[in-house]
Amino acid sequence: MEQKWWHHSVVYQIYPRSFQDSNQDGIGDLRGIISRLDYLAYLGIDAIWLSPVYESPNDDNGYDISNYQAIMAEFGTMEEMEELIEEAKKRNIRIIMDLVVNHTSDEHPWFIEARKNKENPYRDYYIWRDPVNGKEPNRLRSIFSGSAWQLDEKTGQYFLHLYSKRQPDLNWKNKQVRQEIYQMMNFWIDKGIGGFRMDVIDMIGKEPDKEITSNGPKL
Repeated sequence: MEQKWWHHSVVYQIYPRSFQDSNQDGIGDLRGIISRLDYLAYLGIDAIWLSPVYESPNDDNGYDISNYQAIMAEFGTMEEMEELIEEAKKRNIRIIMDLVVNHTSDEHPWFIEARKNKENPYRDYYIWRDPVNGKEPNRLRSIFSGSAWQLDEKTGQYFLHLYSKRQPDLNWKNKQVRQEIYQMMNFWIDKGIGGFRMDVIDMIGKEPDKEITSNGPKL
């Protein structure tokens, strides 16, 4: 098997909120990580696995992303993210971004549009089903407990959320969704990151009508 760089790398995970606070506001930030790069290089690491720093309402510690191409303000700015990537690269350290594409935040512009009405172009970006006998479409359960279906009272349909009800699942059968995700990933690759750690990626091949939630036939 051809050896890739990640097969033999030492990867150091950073949870930004608790790693290093550079401005004494009680929240770790990108500037704090930059300030510790020399120490991380001294440890001999090859890559930083950076837990989510995207814009998010933080219903699930940043794994509920409302804007894939923006930085959460309490962590810093896009300019600081670019500086982190560049300064890490000078020390031969790659940045691996934690990325969730199984679902978004319910505050993502796609979902805000999707729930306006059934005819909205973004409706099919998510997974919607009609009620069955006035109740949830089937017995699927959320990993966070309770039903995996949440009723949208405005349109009378349920949307799927395998995690929090504030994390609606994306519809990976929609080609436009896939293209949007690929473009977003290339946005970050073009900024110089080393790659992504794909959170719950086994969920994107789900078959909700068959109650298959992971490692589906089209994964």
